[in-house]
Amino acid sequence: MSTASLLRYLKIKVHHLIQDYEWARISVVADYDRHCLISAHEKNDKLFNWQRPTAHVQDSRLIIKCFPGVDYVHHYALIIATYLNMVGRYRGQVDYTLPSEHTCRAAVNRLDIDASADDLIVVGWGLERFANATAWSHGSGHAWQRTNVDGRRVLYLGYLHSIWGDVAGRVVARLAALGARRVVYVGKVGSLDPRIAPNTCLATGHTSVLSDGRASWRDFFGDLAASQPDIRSGTHVTSPSILFEDTNWLARQHGHHFVDPEIGHMGRAAHTSGIEFGFLHIISNNLARPYPADLSNERLPTVIEQRTVLLDRIHEIIRLRLRSIPTTQTSEGTNACTF
Repeated sequence: MSTASLLRYLKIKVHHLIQDYEWARISVVADYDRHCLISAHEKNDKLFNWQRPTAHVQDSRLIIKCFPGVDYVHHYALIIATYLNMVGRYRGQVDYTLPSEHTCRAAVNRLDIDASADDLIVVGWGLERFANATAWSHGSGHAWQRTNVDGRRVLYLGYLHSIWGDVAGRVVARLAALGARRVVYVGKVGSLDPRIAPNTCLATGHTSVLSDGRASWRDFFGDLAASQPDIRSGTHVTSPSILFEDTNWLARQHGHHFVDPEIGHMGRAAHTSGIEFGFLHIISNNLARPYPADLSNERLPTVIEQRTVLLDRIHEIIRLRLRSIPTTQTSEGTNACTF
């Protein structure tokens, strides 16, 4: 992103108490707490991924509370420090405390849905486009509903808060522990190919590059993607923060095609758990070449219209893939699948 676009992006994310006031210390911690000060910049006109970190005032110190995840806490601290630096107010006043694995897992394990009879679980963004608008059941920071698609039982699961980075991997591991056999993640990725204009096509793949090596998984979409003219398949890079993705970072990505914070963690968790995983994402921005659309202006009417068309394509492709899954009747009469 350009400097102007980056600042616009940061202003969307940074809590209003940081933008409006000076603090001696700003501490970022892992704590999903909706009972303290909610950011004025939250836009709750969508069902999922609208909750932002909250704040607690402690004398001259501001404590920012994020949903527990190592990448998310670090990323949000970087967001705050970068914003303050760009507006000339950074004095080293930002610190953060990374959560333990126990804390991270306990937060995700609040999800408690029996997924053993579901043929597919679809997690992520844009789910309102796929499912009944009024039939959502709500849990702690998440909502879900089930539907029957051509005799296959599909569970749609969305989170009100971000499942940034390693959080998303724990979500897949939790779903597998609850009986899931196939998980699809719907979201947005950045392109590392300068030829791909944002919001014109979809991305998928079966391999991601993480900081500690590659992850590959049993791909839900298989060869189906290759037959679709509006899908690009390639090697994904899992990056813990967009603020690491500068020109030096980009120069090291030769042979890689897409980037986001979650996919590698989810694919690795699926592989470890022995289940299928697939991602089908809208290419929302391009890191290799500037385009008018980027992460700072996602609410433009033209962008929303383009993404609506692509979400419908994602839904169509998931349905097409589901039709190839054999089903058997469970004792309760619901449809389950056999390998």
